[in-house]
Amino acid sequence: MSGELQVLRLGRVEYEDGLALMEQFGEARRAGLVPDTLLLLEHPPVLTKGRSAEAENIVTPPAVLAAMGIQVHETNRGGDVTYHGPGQVVGYPIFLLPPGRQDVRRYVRDVEACVKQVLAAHGLTGHTIPKWPGVWVGDVEQGTVRKICAIGVHISRWLTSHGFALNVSTDLSHFGLIVPCGIREAGVTSLELELGRIVPMDQVEAQLARAFAEVFELRPVAPMEPRDTVAVALLRESARGLEVLTLRRQPARGGFWQIVTGSVEAGESAHRAAQRELREETGAGDVAVVGLDYTHAFCVGTAMPPRLVRESGFAARAPAGFEPTLDPAEHDASEWLPIQAALERLPFEGLRETVRRAVARLDGKAQPRSGQP
Repeated sequence: MSGELQVLRLGRVEYEDGLALMEQFGEARRAGLVPDTLLLLEHPPVLTKGRSAEAENIVTPPAVLAAMGIQVHETNRGGDVTYHGPGQVVGYPIFLLPPGRQDVRRYVRDVEACVKQVLAAHGLTGHTIPKWPGVWVGDVEQGTVRKICAIGVHISRWLTSHGFALNVSTDLSHFGLIVPCGIREAGVTSLELELGRIVPMDQVEAQLARAFAEVFELRPVAPMEPRDTVAVALLRESARGLEVLTLRRQPARGGFWQIVTGSVEAGESAHRAAQRELREETGAGDVAVVGLDYTHAFCVGTAMPPRLVRESGFAARAPAGFEPTLDPAEHDASEWLPIQAALERLPFEGLRETVRRAVARLDGKAQPRSGQP
């Protein structure tokens, strides 16, 4: 698969799932099971610390971050502290650099060149500044530069991971929670702010895909298609207050606790699949499901090559006293739990986020995201 590039445009990806995606696609790339792969995605609000991060560059108390639902993660990339959030294209190139490109400085310059090419397509000139990482816009000589793209990479035996974060329509106020990349002397900006107009995310992603193919001299190939799935948080009122149904998967299926999940069948809408899975896994056939405007991507299991999934979240409310009828092929136990207890039990952030949104939608009480997992 030498010389090929697949670009996966994944939409929202929970940060911990992004780390798993990098790891699994990295293993698959080294094994020759996938070509060089560029993951393009958006993270929910999160702060990430690179290997050289200084603790004082997170200027917001942990309790405030937790109340805002902003997680903090340590990573093995280079650099200091940065912010990821909606409206920002995060790019993770998973490339196995060939002999002619096995140079760390050249790789970083090439990533910068890709970002500069996209900026140029919008009439902006991107700059690199030796003492500061990333890509900047503005007047370097006058000292009025603004950071538009953070870059922090990791390379292990010439396999790349992590990458860049390009601000398109990002909420720039969140950068006030930190000293971005440890740089106090300059601010941050976005494409939308610089241009004074909305810039479609899909347009920027398409431009990045072309730039990486050109700069790295790779031939674009058709990307793998994700499998569509659904997750349904079934809520009920009890003497303990609002509860969510948790189901334990059979040991052969992982043995972990989850909410209702399942695949979307051919020709089936996600809404119809959610209704069917709820009926098949719990017996709640007359309970209506409600969409949560929440779709995220992740890898399921540890299969090689990776199995990519795109999951949509739904909510449903069961009558008081309802008890599920389990499908023994799927689950061996069930338990209704108060919301906080369920959030602590569920092993994956996507399931936890579905529960939070279900509560906010059906009960009107928003649940904060957990802090450091």
